[in-house]
Amino acid sequence: MSTSSIDQGSRSIDQGSRPRIAYQGEPGANSHAVCQEHYPDHEAVPCASFEDAFAAVSGGDADLAMIPIDNSIAGRVADVHHFLPGSGLHIVAEHFWRIRFHVMGPAGADLSTIRTVHSHVHALGQCRRFIREHGLSPVISGDTAGAAREVAEAADPTQAAISPPMAAEIYGLQVLATDVEDEDHNTTRFVVLSPEPVTASPDEPAVVTTFLFNVRNIPAALYKALGGFATNGVNMTKLESYMVDGKFTGTQFLAEVDGHPDHPPVARALEELQFFTTDVTIMGVYPASPFRQEQ
Repeated sequence: MSTSSIDQGSRSIDQGSRPRIAYQGEPGANSHAVCQEHYPDHEAVPCASFEDAFAAVSGGDADLAMIPIDNSIAGRVADVHHFLPGSGLHIVAEHFWRIRFHVMGPAGADLSTIRTVHSHVHALGQCRRFIREHGLSPVISGDTAGAAREVAEAADPTQAAISPPMAAEIYGLQVLATDVEDEDHNTTRFVVLSPEPVTASPDEPAVVTTFLFNVRNIPAALYKALGGFATNGVNMTKLESYMVDGKFTGTQFLAEVDGHPDHPPVARALEELQFFTTDVTIMGVYPASPFRQEQ
């Protein structure tokens, strides 16, 4: 699915204005960079929290939202998985983004002057080797790009930020070290959310279907519910569980499979799923990112 086909299913704030795409974080965050890379014709709208980004789309203040959902090191993004099931929004695309972190400081700073390094707790955890080797004290900030802004405002050569490359340009910082993350496979998967579904064609070469279901409170319900995917040769790439309304007797699952609901194997598996669940909700049918094939 091209960006233009997604735009046809989105809402414009008013006729003639640029479509808007919301993201969590401050300008210069990885989410901002992904928006610029894949939706350059959209106005990128920073939001303080994931909840605000979801609300921007639900309330009509943005046409789309770019939301991180999984990271190859940290696993699932917990806050997103909390909001996604009840959001009423639809997944219309996915993008994978190689996470890169640079060390950056104000004018006059270099690796010999810095004593503290500021960033989001996850970014600090993903750059432990560099921090330890240089004897730096980590300082937790609310956001990787926000850390760059704070360091720029402080203008203290003993302070530096670990932030995405884009933040150095936005906040006028010097890059003191590049690609300081511990693992070079650090990759985040983003999904694009829309208030309206935009379903990929079954003729696409590779399609992902994301859906929610609640299993019945009977013995072996999950085993039986998933059996149809195995017997029909459908590859399931994700299965996440959630408690429903704080109860321990019913569990909701978010699942993803390779294939389109119109493909006979997937159709048969989803039909069989109905026998062992209380409801099934399709959250998105969208083209698989080329990154999946590269892997």
